[in-house]
Amino acid sequence: MSYSGGCQCGAIRFSAERLGASSICHCRMCQKATGGFFGPYVDTEGFVWTKGPPAYFQSSEAVRRGFCAACGTPLSFESKGHVGIMIGVLDDPEQAAPATQLLFPEKLSYVDHLGELAAWTNPKTGQDAAGTFAGVVSRQQPDDGST
Repeated sequence: MSYSGGCQCGAIRFSAERLGASSICHCRMCQKATGGFFGPYVDTEGFVWTKGPPAYFQSSEAVRRGFCAACGTPLSFESKGHVGIMIGVLDDPEQAAPATQLLFPEKLSYVDHLGELAAWTNPKTGQDAAGTFAGVVSRQQPDDGST
C-alpha cells in the first residue's frame, strides 16, 4: 500500500511506502512551526517527494522542517535521514491517528479540554459551520492530487 499527500496549493506532493509511529508534540518549536496547539506527525518509510521540492527551515541543529514556499503549508519534520510528515497533509489523515504524545512544560493548559468545547453556530442564522460555509468554494488542491 502507498500513502500520499501534499500542500494546499498542489505545488508539492509526496508518497510513502509505509506509515510508522504517529504522535503529537507539545514543545514550543512545534507549536510555532505549525501555528497550532501542538505538532501532529507520522513517521514514514520509503518516502519520496513526487512533485516539487519543499523549502526548508533549520529549526534546530538536529531538525529541519519542510514547507511549501508558495502556500506556506507545513509538511515535514526531518532529522538524520528520518522523515516525519504532518498528519494533516496526508490525503487520508484518518490513516495516522496519534498513538502517543511528547509532553513538554510548554503544553498548553487547555489542550486536554478541546473536546469539551461547544459546537460553533452562526449567531445570525443559528446554522452550524457546515451550513454556514456550504457555499464557500475551496481553492485547495484535491486530496488525490488531481487538478
